[in-house]
Amino acid sequence: MSRVLGELAVLDDVGPPRRGRAYPAAGATSALLLPALLLLGGLVAWPVLRTLHASVTTDGRWVGAAHFRTALAAPGTGAVVGRTLLWALLVPAVVTVLGYLLAAASRRSQEGGLVRLILVVPTALPLVVTGVTFRLMYDPDPERGLATLVAATLTGRSAADAPQLLGPGLVTVALMSAFVWAWVGLAVLVFRAALDAVPPSLADAVRAYGGNRRDVLWDAQWRPLLLRTVAVVFTLAALGTARTFDLILVMTPGSVRDEASVLALRVWQTSNGATTGEGAALGVVWLVAVVAGMLVAALFVRQAWPPPRDPVPVAPEPAAPAPRRTTRLLVAGAALAWLVPLGVLLATSLHSAVDAAARGWWWSPPSLDSYRDLLTGTELWRTLGLTLVLATVVTAVVLGVALLAAYPLAWLTGPPAQATGLLLMAASIVPVQVIAGPVNEVLGVVLSSGTARGLALVHVALGVPFAVLVLRNAFADLPAEQVRAARVGGRHWWGSLRLLARHNRPAVVAVAVLEFVQVWNDLVVGLLFSGPGALPLGLFLAGQTRGFGANSGALAAGSVIASVLPVLLVVLARRQLVAGLVAGGVR
Repeated sequence: MSRVLGELAVLDDVGPPRRGRAYPAAGATSALLLPALLLLGGLVAWPVLRTLHASVTTDGRWVGAAHFRTALAAPGTGAVVGRTLLWALLVPAVVTVLGYLLAAASRRSQEGGLVRLILVVPTALPLVVTGVTFRLMYDPDPERGLATLVAATLTGRSAADAPQLLGPGLVTVALMSAFVWAWVGLAVLVFRAALDAVPPSLADAVRAYGGNRRDVLWDAQWRPLLLRTVAVVFTLAALGTARTFDLILVMTPGSVRDEASVLALRVWQTSNGATTGEGAALGVVWLVAVVAGMLVAALFVRQAWPPPRDPVPVAPEPAAPAPRRTTRLLVAGAALAWLVPLGVLLATSLHSAVDAAARGWWWSPPSLDSYRDLLTGTELWRTLGLTLVLATVVTAVVLGVALLAAYPLAWLTGPPAQATGLLLMAASIVPVQVIAGPVNEVLGVVLSSGTARGLALVHVALGVPFAVLVLRNAFADLPAEQVRAARVGGRHWWGSLRLLARHNRPAVVAVAVLEFVQVWNDLVVGLLFSGPGALPLGLFLAGQTRGFGANSGALAAGSVIASVLPVLLVVLARRQLVAGLVAGGVR
Protein backbone atom coordinates (compact mmCIF):
# COMPACT_ATOMS: atom_id res chain seq x y z
CA MET A 1 0.00 0.00 0.00
CA SER A 2 1.02 3.60 -0.48
CA ARG A 3 -0.46 7.06 -0.11
CA VAL A 4 -1.83 8.68 -3.26
CA LEU A 5 -3.10 12.26 -2.78
CA GLY A 6 -3.34 11.59 0.94
CA GLU A 7 -5.44 8.41 0.49
CA LEU A 8 -4.43 4.82 1.11
CA ALA A 9 -4.33 2.81 -2.13
CA VAL A 10 -3.45 -0.79 -3.01
CA LEU A 11 -0.86 -0.64 -5.77
CA ASP A 12 -0.57 -4.32 -6.76
CA ASP A 13 -3.42 -5.84 -8.75
CA VAL A 14 -5.32 -9.06 -8.14
CA GLY A 15 -4.77 -10.59 -11.54
CA PRO A 16 -3.56 -14.18 -11.86
CA PRO A 17 -0.10 -13.38 -13.35
CA ARG A 18 1.10 -11.72 -10.13
CA ARG A 19 1.79 -13.31 -6.77
CA GLY A 20 1.81 -11.57 -3.42
CA ARG A 21 1.56 -12.58 0.18
CA ALA A 22 -2.06 -13.66 -0.38
CA TYR A 23 -1.17 -16.24 -3.01
CA PRO A 24 0.73 -19.40 -2.03
CA ALA A 25 4.19 -19.91 -3.51
CA ALA A 26 4.97 -22.88 -5.73
CA GLY A 27 5.88 -25.12 -2.80
CA ALA A 28 2.78 -24.19 -0.83
CA THR A 29 0.60 -24.69 -3.93
CA SER A 30 1.93 -28.22 -4.33
CA ALA A 31 1.23 -28.93 -0.67
CA LEU A 32 -2.33 -27.58 -0.97
CA LEU A 33 -3.05 -29.72 -4.02
CA LEU A 34 -1.38 -32.88 -2.71
CA PRO A 35 -4.31 -34.34 -0.69
CA ALA A 36 -6.72 -33.92 -3.60
CA LEU A 37 -4.21 -35.32 -6.08
CA LEU A 38 -3.55 -38.40 -3.93
CA LEU A 39 -7.25 -39.11 -3.52
CA LEU A 40 -8.13 -38.56 -7.17
CA GLY A 41 -5.06 -40.33 -8.44
CA GLY A 42 -5.34 -43.39 -6.23
CA LEU A 43 -9.12 -43.86 -6.11
CA VAL A 44 -10.35 -42.35 -9.39
CA ALA A 45 -7.67 -41.98 -12.08
CA TRP A 46 -5.77 -45.23 -11.48
CA PRO A 47 -8.98 -47.30 -11.18
CA VAL A 48 -10.20 -45.85 -14.49
CA LEU A 49 -6.91 -46.83 -16.16
CA ARG A 50 -7.08 -50.25 -14.52
CA THR A 51 -10.60 -50.76 -15.91
CA LEU A 52 -9.45 -49.67 -19.38
CA HIS A 53 -6.60 -52.17 -19.17
CA ALA A 54 -8.91 -54.98 -18.02
CA SER A 55 -11.29 -54.30 -20.92
CA VAL A 56 -8.61 -55.16 -23.52
CA THR A 57 -6.60 -57.85 -21.69
CA THR A 58 -7.07 -61.26 -20.10
CA ASP A 59 -4.55 -62.26 -17.41
CA GLY A 60 -2.23 -59.55 -18.75
CA ARG A 61 -2.53 -60.80 -22.36
CA TRP A 62 -3.79 -58.39 -25.00
CA VAL A 63 -7.15 -59.46 -26.51
CA GLY A 64 -8.18 -56.20 -28.18
CA ALA A 65 -11.93 -55.75 -28.63
CA ALA A 66 -12.84 -59.35 -27.74
CA HIS A 67 -14.42 -58.43 -24.41
CA PHE A 68 -16.41 -55.62 -26.05
CA ARG A 69 -17.77 -57.98 -28.72
CA THR A 70 -18.72 -60.59 -26.14
CA ALA A 71 -20.37 -58.10 -23.81
CA LEU A 72 -22.31 -56.28 -26.54
CA ALA A 73 -23.42 -59.55 -28.16
CA ALA A 74 -24.86 -60.92 -24.91
CA PRO A 75 -28.66 -61.37 -24.88
CA GLY A 76 -30.44 -58.17 -23.93
CA THR A 77 -27.39 -55.88 -24.06
CA GLY A 78 -28.71 -53.97 -27.06
CA ALA A 79 -31.96 -53.25 -25.22
CA VAL A 80 -29.98 -52.19 -22.15
CA VAL A 81 -27.91 -49.70 -24.17
CA GLY A 82 -31.00 -48.35 -25.91
CA ARG A 83 -32.83 -48.00 -22.60
CA THR A 84 -29.85 -46.15 -21.15
CA LEU A 85 -29.89 -43.68 -24.06
CA LEU A 86 -33.64 -43.21 -23.62
CA TRP A 87 -33.09 -42.38 -19.96
CA ALA A 88 -30.31 -39.94 -20.83
CA LEU A 89 -32.37 -38.03 -23.45
CA LEU A 90 -36.09 -38.29 -22.68
CA VAL A 91 -36.09 -37.98 -18.89
CA PRO A 92 -33.86 -34.85 -18.73
CA ALA A 93 -36.01 -33.26 -21.43
CA VAL A 94 -39.17 -33.87 -19.39
CA VAL A 95 -37.50 -32.58 -16.21
CA THR A 96 -36.30 -29.46 -18.01
CA VAL A 97 -39.64 -28.61 -19.63
CA LEU A 98 -41.64 -29.27 -16.46
CA GLY A 99 -39.13 -27.35 -14.36
CA TYR A 100 -39.38 -24.27 -16.56
CA LEU A 101 -43.17 -24.34 -16.80
CA LEU A 102 -43.61 -24.75 -13.05
CA ALA A 103 -40.98 -22.11 -12.26
CA ALA A 104 -42.67 -19.58 -14.56
CA ALA A 105 -46.16 -20.47 -13.30
CA SER A 106 -45.25 -20.42 -9.60
CA ARG A 107 -43.57 -17.06 -10.12
CA ARG A 108 -46.92 -15.56 -11.08
CA SER A 109 -48.93 -17.35 -8.40
CA GLN A 110 -49.56 -16.24 -4.85
CA GLU A 111 -49.02 -19.81 -3.68
CA GLY A 112 -45.74 -20.11 -5.59
CA GLY A 113 -43.49 -20.24 -2.52
CA LEU A 114 -45.46 -23.08 -0.95
CA VAL A 115 -45.55 -24.99 -4.24
CA ARG A 116 -41.79 -24.71 -4.68
CA LEU A 117 -41.30 -25.96 -1.14
CA ILE A 118 -43.47 -29.00 -1.89
CA LEU A 119 -41.62 -29.68 -5.13
CA VAL A 120 -38.17 -29.50 -3.57
CA VAL A 121 -38.87 -32.08 -0.82
CA PRO A 122 -38.52 -35.13 -3.13
CA THR A 123 -35.13 -33.80 -4.26
CA ALA A 124 -33.75 -34.44 -0.79
CA LEU A 125 -35.14 -37.96 -0.43
CA PRO A 126 -32.79 -40.93 -0.88
CA LEU A 127 -33.51 -42.68 -4.18
CA VAL A 128 -34.03 -45.79 -2.07
CA VAL A 129 -36.94 -44.01 -0.36
CA THR A 130 -38.27 -42.79 -3.72
CA GLY A 131 -38.19 -46.38 -4.97
CA VAL A 132 -40.01 -47.63 -1.87
CA THR A 133 -42.63 -44.87 -2.20
CA PHE A 134 -43.50 -45.56 -5.82
CA ARG A 135 -43.38 -49.33 -5.38
CA LEU A 136 -46.01 -48.92 -2.68
CA MET A 137 -48.10 -46.67 -4.91
CA TYR A 138 -47.73 -48.86 -8.04
CA ASP A 139 -48.30 -52.18 -6.27
CA PRO A 140 -50.03 -54.55 -8.77
CA ASP A 141 -52.72 -55.49 -6.23
CA PRO A 142 -55.55 -52.90 -6.32
CA GLU A 143 -56.15 -53.49 -2.62
CA ARG A 144 -52.59 -52.30 -1.90
CA GLY A 145 -51.53 -50.06 -4.77
CA LEU A 146 -53.32 -46.70 -4.99
CA ALA A 147 -52.33 -46.08 -8.63
CA THR A 148 -53.51 -49.56 -9.66
CA LEU A 149 -56.82 -49.03 -7.86
CA VAL A 150 -57.36 -45.66 -9.57
CA ALA A 151 -56.42 -47.08 -12.98
CA ALA A 152 -58.78 -50.02 -12.54
CA THR A 153 -61.61 -47.71 -11.45
CA LEU A 154 -61.12 -45.26 -14.32
CA THR A 155 -60.86 -47.98 -16.98
CA GLY A 156 -63.66 -50.10 -15.53
CA ARG A 157 -61.49 -53.21 -15.54
CA SER A 158 -61.33 -55.98 -12.98
CA ALA A 159 -58.43 -56.32 -10.59
CA ALA A 160 -56.84 -59.01 -12.77
CA ASP A 161 -57.03 -56.82 -15.88
CA ALA A 162 -55.90 -53.55 -14.29
CA PRO A 163 -52.82 -51.92 -15.86
CA GLN A 164 -49.65 -53.20 -14.18
CA LEU A 165 -47.25 -50.27 -13.85
CA LEU A 166 -44.58 -52.59 -12.44
CA GLY A 167 -45.15 -55.19 -15.14
CA PRO A 168 -42.73 -55.88 -18.03
CA GLY A 169 -44.39 -53.44 -20.42
CA LEU A 170 -44.66 -50.35 -18.20
CA VAL A 171 -41.91 -50.75 -15.59
CA THR A 172 -39.54 -48.33 -17.36
CA VAL A 173 -42.29 -45.71 -17.59
CA ALA A 174 -42.99 -46.18 -13.88
CA LEU A 175 -39.31 -45.76 -13.03
CA MET A 176 -39.03 -42.64 -15.16
CA SER A 177 -42.06 -41.10 -13.48
CA ALA A 178 -40.42 -41.65 -10.09
CA PHE A 179 -37.20 -40.02 -11.26
CA VAL A 180 -39.03 -37.00 -12.71
CA TRP A 181 -40.91 -36.61 -9.42
CA ALA A 182 -37.60 -36.60 -7.54
CA TRP A 183 -35.74 -34.15 -9.81
CA VAL A 184 -38.24 -31.53 -10.98
CA GLY A 185 -37.90 -29.56 -7.73
CA LEU A 186 -34.21 -28.86 -8.39
CA ALA A 187 -35.03 -27.72 -11.93
CA VAL A 188 -37.71 -25.36 -10.59
CA LEU A 189 -35.27 -23.78 -8.15
CA VAL A 190 -32.61 -23.22 -10.81
CA PHE A 191 -35.08 -21.79 -13.36
CA ARG A 192 -36.64 -19.55 -10.72
CA ALA A 193 -33.19 -18.18 -9.82
CA ALA A 194 -32.50 -17.60 -13.52
CA LEU A 195 -35.78 -15.79 -14.12
CA ASP A 196 -35.19 -13.60 -11.06
CA ALA A 197 -31.71 -12.71 -12.33
CA VAL A 198 -33.01 -11.33 -15.66
CA PRO A 199 -32.76 -7.51 -15.49
CA PRO A 200 -36.19 -5.92 -16.12
CA SER A 201 -34.49 -3.39 -18.39
CA LEU A 202 -33.98 -6.10 -21.05
CA ALA A 203 -37.71 -6.73 -21.39
CA ASP A 204 -38.40 -2.98 -21.36
CA ALA A 205 -35.89 -2.45 -24.17
CA VAL A 206 -37.47 -5.18 -26.31
CA ARG A 207 -40.94 -3.70 -25.80
CA ALA A 208 -39.63 -0.20 -26.59
CA TYR A 209 -38.58 -1.44 -30.02
CA GLY A 210 -42.02 -2.90 -30.69
CA GLY A 211 -41.39 -6.45 -29.55
CA ASN A 212 -44.28 -8.72 -28.57
CA ARG A 213 -44.42 -11.39 -25.84
CA ARG A 214 -42.58 -13.89 -28.02
CA ASP A 215 -39.80 -11.36 -28.67
CA VAL A 216 -39.52 -10.66 -24.94
CA LEU A 217 -39.17 -14.39 -24.23
CA TRP A 218 -36.59 -14.88 -26.96
CA ASP A 219 -34.47 -11.72 -26.70
CA ALA A 220 -34.85 -10.80 -23.01
CA GLN A 221 -34.86 -14.27 -21.43
CA TRP A 222 -33.89 -17.16 -23.70
CA ARG A 223 -30.81 -15.76 -25.45
CA PRO A 224 -29.18 -13.96 -22.49
CA LEU A 225 -29.89 -16.53 -19.80
CA LEU A 226 -32.35 -19.37 -20.33
CA LEU A 227 -30.31 -21.12 -23.03
CA ARG A 228 -27.45 -21.70 -20.58
CA THR A 229 -29.90 -22.51 -17.78
CA VAL A 230 -31.59 -25.16 -19.92
CA ALA A 231 -28.17 -26.64 -20.65
CA VAL A 232 -27.32 -26.67 -16.92
CA VAL A 233 -30.61 -28.30 -15.89
CA PHE A 234 -30.56 -30.83 -18.74
CA THR A 235 -26.96 -31.76 -17.95
CA LEU A 236 -27.63 -32.20 -14.23
CA ALA A 237 -30.64 -34.39 -14.94
CA ALA A 238 -28.79 -36.41 -17.59
CA LEU A 239 -25.90 -37.05 -15.21
CA GLY A 240 -28.44 -37.96 -12.54
CA THR A 241 -29.93 -40.64 -14.78
CA ALA A 242 -26.53 -42.34 -14.79
CA ARG A 243 -27.05 -42.90 -11.04
CA THR A 244 -30.47 -44.57 -11.21
CA PHE A 245 -29.00 -47.81 -9.89
CA ASP A 246 -30.57 -47.30 -6.45
CA LEU A 247 -34.02 -46.58 -7.88
CA ILE A 248 -34.06 -49.58 -10.22
CA LEU A 249 -32.70 -52.00 -7.64
CA VAL A 250 -35.30 -51.05 -5.02
CA MET A 251 -38.40 -50.24 -7.07
CA THR A 252 -38.49 -53.12 -9.55
CA PRO A 253 -39.60 -56.63 -8.55
CA GLY A 254 -36.99 -59.25 -9.33
CA SER A 255 -39.13 -60.83 -12.04
CA VAL A 256 -39.04 -57.69 -14.24
CA ARG A 257 -35.61 -56.31 -13.35
CA ASP A 258 -34.11 -57.41 -16.66
CA GLU A 259 -36.84 -55.51 -18.53
CA ALA A 260 -35.85 -52.34 -16.64
CA SER A 261 -32.07 -52.81 -16.67
CA VAL A 262 -29.71 -50.05 -17.82
CA LEU A 263 -25.92 -49.98 -18.01
CA ALA A 264 -25.64 -48.99 -14.34
CA LEU A 265 -27.31 -52.24 -13.34
CA ARG A 266 -25.83 -54.44 -16.09
CA VAL A 267 -22.24 -53.50 -15.21
CA TRP A 268 -22.88 -54.46 -11.58
CA GLN A 269 -24.61 -57.71 -12.58
CA THR A 270 -21.75 -58.60 -14.94
CA SER A 271 -18.79 -57.84 -12.67
CA ASN A 272 -20.38 -57.78 -9.16
CA GLY A 273 -17.72 -55.35 -7.97
CA ALA A 274 -14.80 -57.27 -9.45
CA THR A 275 -12.47 -56.41 -12.35
CA THR A 276 -13.63 -58.70 -15.15
CA GLY A 277 -13.16 -58.37 -18.87
CA GLU A 278 -16.80 -58.15 -19.95
CA GLY A 279 -17.80 -55.99 -17.00
CA ALA A 280 -14.85 -53.68 -17.68
CA ALA A 281 -15.81 -53.44 -21.36
CA LEU A 282 -19.39 -52.43 -20.53
CA GLY A 283 -18.02 -49.97 -17.99
CA VAL A 284 -15.78 -48.38 -20.61
CA VAL A 285 -18.72 -48.02 -23.00
CA TRP A 286 -20.75 -46.37 -20.26
CA LEU A 287 -17.86 -44.12 -19.21
CA VAL A 288 -17.19 -42.95 -22.78
CA ALA A 289 -20.87 -42.10 -23.26
CA VAL A 290 -21.02 -40.11 -19.99
CA VAL A 291 -17.81 -38.17 -20.75
CA ALA A 292 -18.96 -37.43 -24.31
CA GLY A 293 -22.22 -36.05 -22.96
CA MET A 294 -20.30 -33.92 -20.47
CA LEU A 295 -18.11 -32.43 -23.22
CA VAL A 296 -21.14 -31.54 -25.34
CA ALA A 297 -22.88 -29.93 -22.39
CA ALA A 298 -19.73 -27.98 -21.49
CA LEU A 299 -19.96 -26.14 -24.83
CA PHE A 300 -23.25 -24.59 -23.70
CA VAL A 301 -22.47 -23.85 -20.05
CA ARG A 302 -18.90 -22.57 -20.31
CA GLN A 303 -19.98 -18.94 -19.80
CA ALA A 304 -20.63 -17.45 -16.37
CA TRP A 305 -24.04 -18.04 -14.84
CA PRO A 306 -25.87 -15.93 -13.86
CA PRO A 307 -24.72 -12.89 -15.85
CA PRO A 308 -23.33 -9.87 -13.97
CA ARG A 309 -25.96 -7.59 -12.58
CA ASP A 310 -26.60 -4.36 -14.45
CA PRO A 311 -24.70 -1.65 -12.57
CA VAL A 312 -27.00 1.02 -13.95
CA PRO A 313 -30.06 1.60 -11.73
CA VAL A 314 -33.24 0.55 -13.45
CA ALA A 315 -36.82 1.42 -12.81
CA PRO A 316 -38.68 -0.99 -10.54
CA GLU A 317 -40.44 -3.80 -12.33
CA PRO A 318 -44.15 -3.15 -12.78
CA ALA A 319 -46.53 -5.19 -10.69
CA ALA A 320 -47.14 -8.64 -12.13
CA PRO A 321 -50.56 -9.19 -13.66
CA ALA A 322 -53.02 -11.37 -11.84
CA PRO A 323 -52.33 -15.06 -12.57
CA ARG A 324 -54.60 -16.68 -15.11
CA ARG A 325 -56.94 -19.48 -14.15
CA THR A 326 -54.90 -22.02 -16.13
CA THR A 327 -51.72 -20.93 -14.33
CA ARG A 328 -53.28 -21.39 -10.92
CA LEU A 329 -54.70 -24.77 -11.94
CA LEU A 330 -51.28 -25.88 -13.18
CA VAL A 331 -49.60 -24.84 -9.93
CA ALA A 332 -52.29 -26.42 -7.74
CA GLY A 333 -52.30 -29.64 -9.81
CA ALA A 334 -48.51 -29.94 -9.56
CA ALA A 335 -48.56 -29.44 -5.80
CA LEU A 336 -51.28 -32.05 -5.37
CA ALA A 337 -49.54 -34.56 -7.66
CA TRP A 338 -46.26 -34.17 -5.78
CA LEU A 339 -47.97 -34.57 -2.41
CA VAL A 340 -49.70 -37.86 -3.26
CA PRO A 341 -46.58 -40.11 -3.15
CA LEU A 342 -45.46 -38.46 0.09
CA GLY A 343 -48.91 -39.07 1.54
CA VAL A 344 -48.84 -42.73 0.48
CA LEU A 345 -45.46 -43.26 2.18
CA LEU A 346 -46.51 -41.53 5.39
CA ALA A 347 -49.92 -43.25 5.53
CA THR A 348 -48.38 -46.69 4.99
CA SER A 349 -45.88 -46.08 7.76
CA LEU A 350 -48.77 -45.41 10.14
CA HIS A 351 -49.95 -49.02 10.02
CA SER A 352 -48.80 -52.19 11.69
CA ALA A 353 -46.76 -54.74 9.80
CA VAL A 354 -49.78 -57.05 9.43
CA ASP A 355 -52.16 -54.33 8.18
CA ALA A 356 -49.61 -52.87 5.75
CA ALA A 357 -48.81 -56.30 4.33
CA ALA A 358 -52.45 -57.35 3.91
CA ARG A 359 -54.13 -54.23 2.50
CA GLY A 360 -53.63 -50.63 1.51
CA TRP A 361 -53.45 -47.83 4.03
CA TRP A 362 -57.05 -46.74 3.39
CA TRP A 363 -58.55 -50.01 4.68
CA SER A 364 -57.57 -49.82 8.36
CA PRO A 365 -57.11 -47.15 11.06
CA PRO A 366 -53.61 -45.77 11.61
CA SER A 367 -51.27 -46.93 14.36
CA LEU A 368 -47.67 -46.40 15.42
CA ASP A 369 -46.78 -50.10 15.63
CA SER A 370 -44.27 -50.02 12.76
CA TYR A 371 -42.41 -47.08 14.27
CA ARG A 372 -42.51 -48.72 17.72
CA ASP A 373 -41.05 -51.97 16.38
CA LEU A 374 -38.25 -50.13 14.60
CA LEU A 375 -37.33 -47.71 17.35
CA THR A 376 -37.29 -50.34 20.11
CA GLY A 377 -34.80 -52.45 18.18
CA THR A 378 -31.06 -51.87 18.00
CA GLU A 379 -30.34 -52.36 14.30
CA LEU A 380 -31.88 -49.09 13.13
CA TRP A 381 -30.11 -47.07 15.81
CA ARG A 382 -26.80 -48.73 14.95
CA THR A 383 -27.10 -47.95 11.25
CA LEU A 384 -28.34 -44.39 11.93
CA GLY A 385 -25.37 -43.73 14.18
CA LEU A 386 -22.89 -45.14 11.66
CA THR A 387 -24.42 -43.13 8.80
CA LEU A 388 -24.48 -39.91 10.81
CA VAL A 389 -20.82 -40.24 11.82
CA LEU A 390 -19.84 -41.31 8.31
CA ALA A 391 -21.65 -38.40 6.62
CA THR A 392 -20.28 -35.86 9.10
CA VAL A 393 -16.67 -37.01 8.85
CA VAL A 394 -16.75 -37.33 5.07
CA THR A 395 -18.31 -33.87 4.68
CA ALA A 396 -15.68 -32.26 6.92
CA VAL A 397 -12.78 -33.96 5.11
CA VAL A 398 -14.16 -33.21 1.63
CA LEU A 399 -14.72 -29.56 2.53
CA GLY A 400 -11.21 -29.17 3.96
CA VAL A 401 -9.47 -30.88 1.03
CA ALA A 402 -11.58 -29.01 -1.52
CA LEU A 403 -10.95 -25.58 0.04
CA LEU A 404 -7.20 -26.16 0.01
CA ALA A 405 -7.19 -27.30 -3.62
CA ALA A 406 -9.73 -24.77 -4.92
CA TYR A 407 -7.82 -21.73 -3.63
CA PRO A 408 -4.72 -22.01 -5.87
CA LEU A 409 -6.74 -23.34 -8.82
CA ALA A 410 -9.05 -20.31 -8.77
CA TRP A 411 -6.33 -18.01 -10.08
CA LEU A 412 -5.72 -20.03 -13.25
CA THR A 413 -6.95 -18.42 -16.47
CA GLY A 414 -7.24 -19.36 -20.13
CA PRO A 415 -6.66 -22.93 -21.36
CA PRO A 416 -5.21 -24.22 -18.04
CA ALA A 417 -8.36 -23.14 -16.21
CA GLN A 418 -10.63 -24.69 -18.84
CA ALA A 419 -8.65 -27.95 -18.84
CA THR A 420 -8.77 -28.11 -15.04
CA GLY A 421 -12.54 -27.57 -15.08
CA LEU A 422 -13.08 -30.34 -17.62
CA LEU A 423 -10.88 -32.76 -15.67
CA LEU A 424 -12.77 -32.02 -12.45
CA MET A 425 -16.10 -32.48 -14.22
CA ALA A 426 -14.94 -35.78 -15.70
CA ALA A 427 -13.70 -37.03 -12.31
CA SER A 428 -16.98 -36.06 -10.63
CA ILE A 429 -19.13 -38.09 -13.04
CA VAL A 430 -17.16 -41.34 -13.13
CA PRO A 431 -19.71 -44.09 -12.31
CA VAL A 432 -18.60 -45.92 -9.21
CA GLN A 433 -19.63 -49.31 -10.65
CA VAL A 434 -17.02 -48.84 -13.41
CA ILE A 435 -14.13 -48.53 -10.94
CA ALA A 436 -15.39 -50.73 -8.09
CA GLY A 437 -12.95 -53.59 -8.71
CA PRO A 438 -9.77 -51.47 -8.86
CA VAL A 439 -10.90 -49.37 -5.88
CA ASN A 440 -11.31 -52.54 -3.82
CA GLU A 441 -7.79 -53.50 -4.85
CA VAL A 442 -6.47 -50.16 -3.56
CA LEU A 443 -8.43 -50.49 -0.32
CA GLY A 444 -6.97 -53.96 0.16
CA VAL A 445 -3.50 -52.40 0.11
CA VAL A 446 -3.99 -49.22 2.18
CA LEU A 447 -6.89 -50.35 4.40
CA SER A 448 -8.81 -53.49 5.10
CA SER A 449 -11.63 -53.68 2.57
CA GLY A 450 -15.22 -53.64 3.81
CA THR A 451 -14.59 -51.41 6.83
CA ALA A 452 -16.15 -48.07 7.76
CA ARG A 453 -12.79 -46.38 7.17
CA GLY A 454 -12.60 -47.75 3.64
CA LEU A 455 -16.18 -46.71 2.99
CA ALA A 456 -15.41 -43.18 4.19
CA LEU A 457 -12.30 -43.00 2.02
CA VAL A 458 -14.26 -43.94 -1.10
CA HIS A 459 -16.92 -41.32 -0.33
CA VAL A 460 -14.22 -38.67 0.15
CA ALA A 461 -12.53 -39.52 -3.15
CA LEU A 462 -15.85 -39.41 -5.03
CA GLY A 463 -16.92 -36.14 -3.40
CA VAL A 464 -13.71 -34.13 -3.76
CA PRO A 465 -13.77 -33.35 -7.53
CA PHE A 466 -17.26 -31.84 -7.50
CA ALA A 467 -16.51 -29.88 -4.33
CA VAL A 468 -13.27 -28.50 -5.79
CA LEU A 469 -15.09 -27.52 -8.99
CA VAL A 470 -17.82 -25.60 -7.16
CA LEU A 471 -15.45 -23.84 -4.76
CA ARG A 472 -12.91 -23.01 -7.45
CA ASN A 473 -15.59 -21.36 -9.57
CA ALA A 474 -16.90 -19.48 -6.55
CA PHE A 475 -13.43 -18.16 -5.63
CA ALA A 476 -12.77 -17.13 -9.24
CA ASP A 477 -16.09 -15.25 -9.38
CA LEU A 478 -15.42 -13.01 -6.38
CA PRO A 479 -15.31 -9.26 -7.11
CA ALA A 480 -11.84 -7.72 -7.26
CA GLU A 481 -12.65 -5.46 -4.30
CA GLN A 482 -13.24 -8.41 -2.00
CA VAL A 483 -10.03 -10.09 -3.13
CA ARG A 484 -8.05 -6.90 -2.48
CA ALA A 485 -9.60 -6.55 0.98
CA ALA A 486 -8.76 -10.17 1.79
CA ARG A 487 -5.17 -9.73 0.62
CA VAL A 488 -4.75 -6.66 2.80
CA GLY A 489 -6.46 -8.15 5.86
CA GLY A 490 -5.15 -11.69 5.57
CA ARG A 491 -1.41 -10.91 5.68
CA HIS A 492 -0.65 -14.41 4.32
CA TRP A 493 -2.36 -16.73 1.88
CA TRP A 494 -4.00 -18.80 4.63
CA GLY A 495 -5.53 -15.69 6.14
CA SER A 496 -6.76 -14.62 2.71
CA LEU A 497 -8.24 -18.08 2.16
CA ARG A 498 -10.15 -17.83 5.44
CA LEU A 499 -11.51 -14.37 4.58
CA LEU A 500 -12.45 -15.33 1.02
CA ALA A 501 -14.21 -18.48 2.26
CA ARG A 502 -16.47 -16.22 4.31
CA HIS A 503 -17.39 -14.30 1.16
CA ASN A 504 -18.12 -17.64 -0.52
CA ARG A 505 -20.46 -18.85 2.21
CA PRO A 506 -23.23 -19.98 -0.23
CA ALA A 507 -20.77 -22.19 -2.11
CA VAL A 508 -19.33 -23.61 1.12
CA VAL A 509 -22.83 -24.31 2.44
CA ALA A 510 -23.85 -25.88 -0.89
CA VAL A 511 -20.85 -28.22 -0.89
CA ALA A 512 -21.35 -29.19 2.76
CA VAL A 513 -25.10 -29.86 2.43
CA LEU A 514 -24.84 -31.73 -0.86
CA GLU A 515 -21.97 -33.91 0.34
CA PHE A 516 -23.71 -34.75 3.60
CA VAL A 517 -26.97 -35.58 1.82
CA GLN A 518 -25.14 -37.60 -0.82
CA VAL A 519 -23.42 -39.78 1.78
CA TRP A 520 -26.57 -40.08 3.91
CA ASN A 521 -28.70 -41.10 0.90
CA ASP A 522 -26.19 -43.46 -0.71
CA LEU A 523 -26.82 -47.08 -1.56
CA VAL A 524 -24.43 -48.07 -4.33
CA VAL A 525 -21.17 -47.16 -2.53
CA GLY A 526 -22.32 -49.02 0.56
CA LEU A 527 -23.36 -52.02 -1.53
CA LEU A 528 -19.98 -52.22 -3.27
CA PHE A 529 -17.57 -51.35 -0.44
CA SER A 530 -19.15 -51.98 2.96
CA GLY A 531 -18.75 -55.10 5.06
CA PRO A 532 -20.65 -56.83 7.88
CA GLY A 533 -19.45 -54.29 10.43
CA ALA A 534 -20.29 -51.24 8.31
CA LEU A 535 -23.98 -51.19 7.35
CA PRO A 536 -25.04 -47.71 6.11
CA LEU A 537 -28.65 -46.56 6.10
CA GLY A 538 -29.31 -47.02 2.38
CA LEU A 539 -28.09 -50.60 2.46
CA PHE A 540 -30.18 -51.28 5.58
CA LEU A 541 -33.36 -50.10 3.82
CA ALA A 542 -32.54 -51.90 0.58
CA GLY A 543 -32.05 -55.15 2.48
CA GLN A 544 -35.63 -54.98 3.76
CA THR A 545 -37.04 -54.82 0.22
CA ARG A 546 -36.29 -58.51 -0.32
CA GLY A 547 -39.57 -59.31 1.38
CA PHE A 548 -41.29 -56.15 0.23
CA GLY A 549 -44.90 -57.10 0.91
CA ALA A 550 -44.33 -58.46 4.40
CA ASN A 551 -41.98 -55.60 5.34
CA SER A 552 -44.08 -52.75 3.87
CA GLY A 553 -44.97 -51.18 7.22
CA ALA A 554 -41.46 -51.26 8.71
CA LEU A 555 -39.94 -50.25 5.36
CA ALA A 556 -42.23 -47.22 5.06
CA ALA A 557 -41.53 -46.19 8.66
CA GLY A 558 -37.79 -46.58 8.16
CA SER A 559 -37.99 -44.55 4.96
CA VAL A 560 -39.75 -41.71 6.77
CA ILE A 561 -37.14 -41.71 9.55
CA ALA A 562 -34.31 -41.80 7.00
CA SER A 563 -35.75 -38.82 5.12
CA VAL A 564 -36.20 -36.33 7.96
CA LEU A 565 -32.62 -35.06 8.21
CA PRO A 566 -31.83 -34.65 4.47
CA VAL A 567 -35.18 -32.99 3.83
CA LEU A 568 -34.60 -30.48 6.62
CA LEU A 569 -31.10 -29.67 5.36
CA VAL A 570 -32.14 -29.18 1.74
CA VAL A 571 -35.28 -27.17 2.56
CA LEU A 572 -33.47 -24.85 4.96
CA ALA A 573 -30.47 -24.36 2.64
CA ARG A 574 -32.27 -24.33 -0.71
CA ARG A 575 -31.34 -20.72 -1.54
CA GLN A 576 -27.69 -21.25 -0.68
CA LEU A 577 -27.68 -24.46 -2.72
CA VAL A 578 -28.74 -22.71 -5.92
CA ALA A 579 -26.52 -19.67 -5.30
CA GLY A 580 -23.51 -21.87 -4.50
CA LEU A 581 -23.96 -24.25 -7.42
CA VAL A 582 -24.19 -21.52 -10.05
CA ALA A 583 -21.48 -19.25 -8.61
CA GLY A 584 -18.90 -18.61 -11.27
CA GLY A 585 -20.46 -20.90 -13.84
CA VAL A 586 -18.30 -23.47 -15.59
CA ARG A 587 -14.91 -22.04 -16.52
